[in-house]
Amino acid sequence: MELLEVKELSRNFGGINAVDSLSFEAKTGLVTGIIGPNGAGKTTVFNLITGVYKPTCGEITFDSRNCTGLRPDIIVKTGISRTFQNIRLFKRSTCLENVLTPILQRKECSIVSALVRLGSARRIEREAKEEAMSVLSAMGLSNEANRVAGTLPYGLQRKLEIARAIAASPKLLLLDEPAAGMNPEETLSLVDLISEIRRKFNLTILLIEHHMDLVMNICDHIVVMESGRLLFRGAPDEVRRNEKVIEAYLGKSANKQKA
Repeated sequence: MELLEVKELSRNFGGINAVDSLSFEAKTGLVTGIIGPNGAGKTTVFNLITGVYKPTCGEITFDSRNCTGLRPDIIVKTGISRTFQNIRLFKRSTCLENVLTPILQRKECSIVSALVRLGSARRIEREAKEEAMSVLSAMGLSNEANRVAGTLPYGLQRKLEIARAIAASPKLLLLDEPAAGMNPEETLSLVDLISEIRRKFNLTILLIEHHMDLVMNICDHIVVMESGRLLFRGAPDEVRRNEKVIEAYLGKSANKQKA
C-alpha cells in the first residue's frame, strides 16, 4: 500500500524546472531511495513534500490525504518528519533537550498548568523525558543525553538529528543525505541503524543519498532523477542493471563491481 504518492509534481524557479512532472510512490513500511547528481532536484522534492515550497503543479497524497501546499507545521502533524543536508540542531541545548522539543510539542498541556507546575504538567514532562530517553537509546545516544549538542562529533550530530525527527512520531521519515560527512565505518553502521529504527518505530522511510553502498543495501525501491525528471525507478538490482542509470550516475566500473 502506498503511504505517499507524488503525481506529476513540478516546481519552477524563475523559468527553471527544478522538479518537472515527477511521479513516484513510497510504500508503507519500506525504504525508498532517491538518487541523482547534485542539481537533480532531490532536496527540492523533499521541500515540496514537507511544505517548505509549494508546487507549481502536481499533487502530493499522504496517508490518503491531499497534502499539496500545506504549511510545514501542518505537514508534521499529519505524520511526516525530516532531516536536512546541513545539520539543524539546537547546538547550545543538550541532546535530551533537542529530542524533548518535538515530543513536548505533541503533548497536550495548558499554559496555566505548565506555569504553576500542576500535576498534569509534571506527569507530561516525566513521560516526555522517558520517551526522549527511549529515542536516544535507540540511536545509541543515551550516554550523551546531557551533553551539549554542538560538542558532539559530526557523526553523532547526524544521529541526533535523526533522533529528533523520530521524536516527532512520524509515519514517514525523510532522510536527506544521512551519511554525509561520515567515514566508511560510520556509513556501514548507519545501514544497520536505519533498518533497526524502521522496525522499532514502524516507519516508512524516504531517503536521499549519494553513498551507493548505503542505497543499494538499505533501499527496497529506488527513484532515479535527472534534471528534475524521473529517469528510472525500480528495485536495487534493476537500477544496477539499467543502462541509462549506469551511464548517467553509477558508471560502468561501478556496475561491474556491484555485479
